[in-house]
Amino acid sequence: MKRIGNLYDKIISLDNLHLADQKARRGKGRTYGVRVHDKNREENILKLHELLKSRKFRTSPYETFTIYEPKERLIFRLPYYPDRIVHHAIMNILEPIWVSVFTTDSFSCIKKRGITGAMRKVKLALKDVENTRYCLKIDVKKFYPSIDHEILKQVVRRKIKCKDTLELLDQIIDSADGVPIGNYLSQYFANLYLSYFDHWIKEVVGVKYYFRYADDMVFLHRDKAFLHGLLVQINDYLNSRLNLSLKGNYQVFPVNTRGIDYVGFVFRHSHTRLRKSIKKNLCRAAARLNKRSKISEKEYKQGLCSWLGWVKYSNSKHLLKSITKEEYHGSLRC
Repeated sequence: MKRIGNLYDKIISLDNLHLADQKARRGKGRTYGVRVHDKNREENILKLHELLKSRKFRTSPYETFTIYEPKERLIFRLPYYPDRIVHHAIMNILEPIWVSVFTTDSFSCIKKRGITGAMRKVKLALKDVENTRYCLKIDVKKFYPSIDHEILKQVVRRKIKCKDTLELLDQIIDSADGVPIGNYLSQYFANLYLSYFDHWIKEVVGVKYYFRYADDMVFLHRDKAFLHGLLVQINDYLNSRLNLSLKGNYQVFPVNTRGIDYVGFVFRHSHTRLRKSIKKNLCRAAARLNKRSKISEKEYKQGLCSWLGWVKYSNSKHLLKSITKEEYHGSLRC
């Protein structure tokens, strides 16, 4: 595999730092960090350029907090300036390099893929009914906190040879235990960590129907025994090569009996439904809106818009009609 060098000057160029600043602020223009940065925006970019040029940039201290939905997670947060700008500057240059490493069956945080891409691929695979009778579903135990820094650094070096870029990435990797959830770079580090596992599954083991969203993985096959054997191989690979272990909730089951609960949907050969938790939240949102005596059509639709995409890609249009006000059905078409 060809390794790529001469990247650092591109990362720290003023043009790239300005572009990174523009990207990092999208949807965050009113946040405190952006407003403080904007008081001396041009001066800050020049200072950051000099800091990176002299190799003196160091990751700032993290602020941490806990979220509880959809499940409990410790989130790490860095200041907008300089850290988030630096992360975007790195990804402006490295993203196309790293995306070229990923298989087409990896979906998390990759442009033009994401949840919709995963959903479409699973639906397409299930058209081959005979070869997708059984499903193996697994995920990694405490994936982000368990990522081994030394292994991650070696994975990064399989594609990048620029010394200064590697030193910058190493410093960011070592700034917290594991890979901190919340960093812009973390989602790419996590994807990269499993990318060669993906190639092993597809090219060495020869699994045709395999899909990964972060550490949530689905394998489809006609033979239940094959999937049980595959589980043993996967366990050995993750333990010995990546220092990871699987959660004990792995499952091998017939697709049509249980359905595949994946990326917010429950897939069967004949149809696709919403995941139960998403369906509940949709029903609760609709019930709250239905109780309001004075609400415009626009407000009603805005109150449900975050769920309309889920409905659009599942067989749930009848559900939407049954829980919403009849006079707004026309505006809620997916």
